[in-house]
Amino acid sequence: MKLLIIARPFVFHGGVERATAGLLQALVEHGYDVHLLSPRGRQAMPGVTHHPLPLPPLPSAARVLALAAAARLAVARSTWDVVQSHERTLRQDVYRAGEGCHRAYLASLGDHPRGRAVYHRIVLALERRVFAVTPAIVAIARRGADEIASLYGVAPTRISVVYNGVDLDRFHPRNRALHRAAARAEAGIPAEAFALLFIGNGFERKGLATLLEALARVPGPTRRLIVIGKGDRRPFEAQAARLGLADRLVWLGLRPDVERWYAAADVVALPSRYEPFGNVHLEALASGVPVVTSAAAGGAEVIQQGLNGAIVDPHDSAALAAALERLRGQPQARLAEAARRSAEPFTFAAQVAGFARIYRSIRGATCDFS
Repeated sequence: MKLLIIARPFVFHGGVERATAGLLQALVEHGYDVHLLSPRGRQAMPGVTHHPLPLPPLPSAARVLALAAAARLAVARSTWDVVQSHERTLRQDVYRAGEGCHRAYLASLGDHPRGRAVYHRIVLALERRVFAVTPAIVAIARRGADEIASLYGVAPTRISVVYNGVDLDRFHPRNRALHRAAARAEAGIPAEAFALLFIGNGFERKGLATLLEALARVPGPTRRLIVIGKGDRRPFEAQAARLGLADRLVWLGLRPDVERWYAAADVVALPSRYEPFGNVHLEALASGVPVVTSAAAGGAEVIQQGLNGAIVDPHDSAALAAALERLRGQPQARLAEAARRSAEPFTFAAQVAGFARIYRSIRGATCDFS
């Protein structure tokens, strides 16, 4: 099957990028003729034919429109068995809603996002069209499927849930013995400290403010927080200073070696305000690290309270602090075993099988290709 996937460039530093790369490689391994339509700037992948999508430097709102228009023209230049888009484009058989619903995201901010009004209007207009005309919609969690159905009136027969896969070899409990001591020494974290790990791009949406408030509620200098990701640190550094936490935080920026930092952590905390799933959940669990997440995250679907983590309200710092302390008091070996076991069904092979069922159902279908 000749499969075209439309996706943004990726450099393997983020969970979304690692998930996309893993899916593409698994599709190749399962015999698909995989073509990737993507703007320039991505790394090459064995077995994947790259079709560069030239886009000039543009403001974000114009770039969203340019990507949709350029992709439409590029798709028309060849013949494909299935076109699958991971972006809000105009010409696909399958749309993978990896970012969830922009409408639901805005609602999570109280429907009053700061600035970028034109950008939000354009994204919402594209989103409405995508959900209206694309034959098959793929959500990455049940929560996302329910949002799409309720907010856009998409019939359940057009929506499927296909969970992301995770690299179960790269993210493994054995990394604790291999990397924990060296990673902690690099970050200046004592061996006896209880280390929390926050990984995410977009600190506000991922709930870093709530996490800092929770950390301030937990006494003792041996509770430390490692922050990995991209975003404006300044408001959170100011918050940490006000809360007396500046010497308990380690800011690492973007890191390609995230498996080392899962090994260094005792708990991953991700109290997101909005999160379709977040591959960090699966990577942490596969690494044997319990996860405290929010009820607003699709990743909560794999968390069992007190067994492999906890689920809290994304705005309740007291509940988050209590959940972290409860996990601190539990045997690490038991938590690690339960966490790893809960991640093991989420393979890239299982993800490919989910998409294969969808491909079979829409072969020969025509969408907005005229």
